Amino acid sequence: MLCTTTRPGQECALMGKDGCGFNGGTCHPAVEPCLGCDHSVTVGDMVYCKSYPDPAVKWRYGNCNFATHVKGEAKEAPKNLNPIKASKRAHAR
Repeated sequence: MLCTTTRPGQECALMGKDGCGFNGGTCHPAVEPCLGCDHSVTVGDMVYCKSYPDPAVKWRYGNCNFATHVKGEAKEAPKNLNPIKASKRAHAR
């Protein structure tokens, strides 16, 4: 449904016929790490997240899983390779 509280006229999954179903009845503004994300939307002079109504919670314990502007860390290859198994794998290709 369309939001009628903080982001009027925009789609919101929490809007119902009784109003906003989020705790407190309104979305919270985006926090500083959200700036630059494709999911952020500016309404008036405030920035809100289109994906989550309380963005501060998503950043509390690390990176937000909705963040499009944050790159994940690359995992390193295991360092302890058995040379016999490695030669068999190379030979099988």
